[in-house]
Amino acid sequence: MIKLLIADDQELIRQSLQIILGTDPDFEVIDAVSNGQEVIRCIRREKPDVILMDIRMPKMDGVACTQIIKENYPEIKIIILTTFDDDEYVFDALKYGASGYLLKGISTKELSDAIRKVYQGSAMINGDIASKVLRLFSRMAKSNLAIQIDEKQTADLKHTEWKIIALIGQGLSNKEIAGKLKLSEGTVRNSLSAILSKLELRDRTQLAIWAVQTGVVNRQFEEL
Repeated sequence: MIKLLIADDQELIRQSLQIILGTDPDFEVIDAVSNGQEVIRCIRREKPDVILMDIRMPKMDGVACTQIIKENYPEIKIIILTTFDDDEYVFDALKYGASGYLLKGISTKELSDAIRKVYQGSAMINGDIASKVLRLFSRMAKSNLAIQIDEKQTADLKHTEWKIIALIGQGLSNKEIAGKLKLSEGTVRNSLSAILSKLELRDRTQLAIWAVQTGVVNRQFEEL
């Protein structure tokens, strides 16, 4: 059972999500709140597994709330929901550790699938904004978010793992990587876990930034 917290300042959206997701046997909606301050209070009472968070809320917006949560409760996954296709919000949400960024117009099935994937450790970027992800990672790489990795840590990386790193740097999902490399999604997921462990990185966002910084993202690898 995945414990969900919904945060949206629009009552209709908040209640609709609570009702729709509450009917899924995989989910338990523990609360539905209207601003970032209420999110923080709820987390202190009950630890949700995944938070669906509106980007624009009164008192504390979704970006600021994401930063506070990930600093204090790094295990909690956050999916940012918005009607605004805004680069700056995508950049900040990913920078502070959001696991997903979805537009509110997606279908119920797409949202439910995204929640499950994020809970399992994947990242979810809505298709409508995925094309911007590489550019955002490039901006991150040029900022003060430099990822330092010792050469000894990369020595054990396998050829396929280098390919996966390059494709993650390009913003591809596990499913897209699996299709491109003719692997199963499970294999990609396991390989990603191994890569993060070897490089001592927190998540795929840090890995993508490192891939851009080091130029791995631009390397040409022969087909399997």
